[in-house]
Amino acid sequence: MVKPLRHSFARVLALTCLLACAPAVAHAAEASNGGTSPNDPRYAPAKNAKIVNGHAIPPKSAPRRVKRAIYAANEIVDKPYKYGGGHASVEDRGYDCSGSVSYALIGGNLLKSPLASGDFMSWGQRGKGKWITVYANGGHAYAVIAGLRLDTGSRDPNGARYGQEPGTGPRWNKTMRDPSGYRIRHPGSF
Repeated sequence: MVKPLRHSFARVLALTCLLACAPAVAHAAEASNGGTSPNDPRYAPAKNAKIVNGHAIPPKSAPRRVKRAIYAANEIVDKPYKYGGGHASVEDRGYDCSGSVSYALIGGNLLKSPLASGDFMSWGQRGKGKWITVYANGGHAYAVIAGLRLDTGSRDPNGARYGQEPGTGPRWNKTMRDPSGYRIRHPGSF
């Protein structure tokens, strides 16, 4: 009769050890991926917008404020470059770099009034955003919205293929520029 008792005791001991170790194993599994599922849609990368006839078409999955920022920028992409444009009056005949970025962000209800390039260096939060990122230094600013660059300079060499007009002023670009020398900021949860 002693053997069945030892056998039972061994089973209880093994089961106790297994149950005691299970949370540690589960915690180790969570720690390996940050505790989130790689399939969690909250952490999926944003899909890119498209350029058609020089205007950006936002992805369907973009939040409403991001779509509004894109639609606002589309209103000025055919305007010429104008130093100080978009600052004294949000509605202007032309736009400079920070005036263009400000116009888009105001349209998305992410900014209340225009900022100069240097002011964007401390605007919002540090780092890249999921949908909108502003790159700024003391002399230039541009934004990347849903994967497209809104910029007054550094033209996309393939722009003519998707309707980009030559010249200066705010334009959408598929190519990115070197972010060296820029502060990288974003509007909170976007």
